[in-house]
Amino acid sequence: MPTILVLCESKSGKLKAVSREAVSAAKKIAQAVGADVTAVILGPAAADAASLGAFGASKVIHVSNPELASYSTEGYAQAAAELVKSENPLAVVLPATSRGKDLGPRLAARIGAALLSDCTDVKIDNSEFKALRPIYGGKVLMWAKVKGALPLLTLRPKAFLAEQIVGAQPAVPESRTVALDASKIRARVVEEKAAAGAALDVTEADIVVSGGRGLKGPEGFGMIQDLAKSLGAAVGASRAVVDAGWRPHSEQVGQTGKVVSPTLYVAVAISGAVQHLAGMTTSRTIVAINKDADAPIFKVATYGIVGDAFEVVPKLTEEIKKIKEQA
Repeated sequence: MPTILVLCESKSGKLKAVSREAVSAAKKIAQAVGADVTAVILGPAAADAASLGAFGASKVIHVSNPELASYSTEGYAQAAAELVKSENPLAVVLPATSRGKDLGPRLAARIGAALLSDCTDVKIDNSEFKALRPIYGGKVLMWAKVKGALPLLTLRPKAFLAEQIVGAQPAVPESRTVALDASKIRARVVEEKAAAGAALDVTEADIVVSGGRGLKGPEGFGMIQDLAKSLGAAVGASRAVVDAGWRPHSEQVGQTGKVVSPTLYVAVAISGAVQHLAGMTTSRTIVAINKDADAPIFKVATYGIVGDAFEVVPKLTEEIKKIKEQA
């Protein structure tokens, strides 16, 4: 039976949420073309790999090789290309994470695939793969189609729901080894240093609360963190804030930062520059809090509050805490 190949990601022995999202999206594509889904985990095994069966994977393959212990573009591209060769899929899907954005183009060039990156929707039209992609800094959404080549799609995190299939059975992982040419792996990870008490990544969070230059200084982020904690959210920031040294680059949302698509995005004291909008307009619900009623952020907001963030945010946090206490 034809298959859709999904390259999954794991971290510290567990699947990342984007892997389940990619498998669910691939399952919908597979149903439209009469195919099944094969999930692939490169490198270290994931203890919860079998759970991908509940999200639509008919088969899970764990590919091992000492050179895959840590991520490298050239090593993973070699391994993925071998899987594509052996499985002969109708399409290849992977998350548009920092790794996916690095691996996708090299793999596409290696296997002669047509790359559609950062897709926010995918459909089949007259047996052709079509994907919705933001272009021109998110100002335009474009449907692109693939003709005469193997489609390789990278999917924007949080743009697709990870949906469990009722009655689906776990997929027992199948172990495979792959031969790699180590001489062609010119860059390797030699050490990883994780920040102490690392916060939730904005690309994986269901809720993101971001602050902008209107907070006047790094101390203004205290109330942003309080609001985020009450919501169980990740903290984000605009480029101006990061450039000023108020917050780390890992929290930057925007075209030169991270692209997010959470269920809820709260923009506090962010005017809405094009660069920032490019990184968050695909959020399902956007709440903007700004004292400038003409701020561009209100043009994309689902709900808007015109007011002083220093008055609105503490009151909002207090009300959320009351609701949670009563629940």
